[in-house]
Amino acid sequence: MAKDDPTPNETIVVIDDDYAMRLSCRKILEKSGFQVETFEDGVQGLEGVARLKPGLVVVDLKMPGMSGLEVIARVHSIDPNIILVVITGYATIDTAVEAMKSGAYDFLPKPFAPDELRLIVNRGLERRRLVLEGHRFEVERALLKRRFVTFVSHQLQTPLVAVHQYLDVLKRLGDHPDVTVKREEWINRCLHRIEAMQVMVKEWLELSAVESEALTRSRDEVNLRAVIDDIFSAYQPQAETEQVALESDLPEGTCAVAGDRHCVAVLFDNLVANAIKYNRAGGKVTVAAEVRNGEVTVSVADTGIGIPEKYIPFLFDEFFRVKDEAARKTSGSGLGLAICRRIVAEMGGSIVVESKVNAGSVFRVSLPAWRQKESNAA
Repeated sequence: MAKDDPTPNETIVVIDDDYAMRLSCRKILEKSGFQVETFEDGVQGLEGVARLKPGLVVVDLKMPGMSGLEVIARVHSIDPNIILVVITGYATIDTAVEAMKSGAYDFLPKPFAPDELRLIVNRGLERRRLVLEGHRFEVERALLKRRFVTFVSHQLQTPLVAVHQYLDVLKRLGDHPDVTVKREEWINRCLHRIEAMQVMVKEWLELSAVESEALTRSRDEVNLRAVIDDIFSAYQPQAETEQVALESDLPEGTCAVAGDRHCVAVLFDNLVANAIKYNRAGGKVTVAAEVRNGEVTVSVADTGIGIPEKYIPFLFDEFFRVKDEAARKTSGSGLGLAICRRIVAEMGGSIVVESKVNAGSVFRVSLPAWRQKESNAA
């Protein structure tokens, strides 16, 4: 929508004691696609505002009985997000200032051209849209934080209860004939639960760091070959245990992106870890890249269990985990891919996924390629 285009089907209320002005405003605004209701005094107008819940109110400043300033105050008590535009034939600097102090968005002296009214109304409704989006964003963030606290409490409580139970068993082993074997079993269970908690805490800290943009503001030269080699070295023992082969197919010469090395490492660490975790014995993980049109596109492909199509739109949502039986067997917080999406977005790139059940998945990440002039501009 262009900045000054009308919002379709938006309701506007016009309050003015002058019949000709009410009729003129109605014709001008209806021609622009708005729904318009007019009222001849403040009392009727406020009743209409309470009933219609308009996006914008055009009100005459000087009316017999209830004044325009009083109407403004009462409209804001009904809904503080309604935009108010004041019109008057007694325009002075003082009246304009008074109207603005009372909460009016703009001021239009009579007589005015149709385009002047349309311009002010459209801009007022655009402001309302931005304000409502801001409020909606704040509400969504508040709900997300509440959900996050609940999720964290649950995710930490479960392993802590388990560790407590394991330690209690250890305490009560006493003179059990297999005490050494049992002790090792229960200690290993404790360690497994604690390691899972460490992974969760690490992911939460990474998400917090990315959200603060403290890391993704960097625009350094990041050598992808070095990053992928480090990740493969770290995961080689796990891959061998899972009987999964790791292969790299990166272009010869420079293959670098512009960003923060830690963020790039977190991004591909998550993707490679998932590719191993959701693979199968005898499977393969392949990381390939190509440089084209100022971007580096990296694909992380696996030959694993795949992702049902119905879940793909939700993969990058925070806390989302695939609910199929095969996926339930693997642990995780549901934050890894959300972190990946956030990093890619902050770096000005994109991430997409293609997957087929029982055939594997491919995650493709496109990031801005490193350009030498970026270092000169820094």
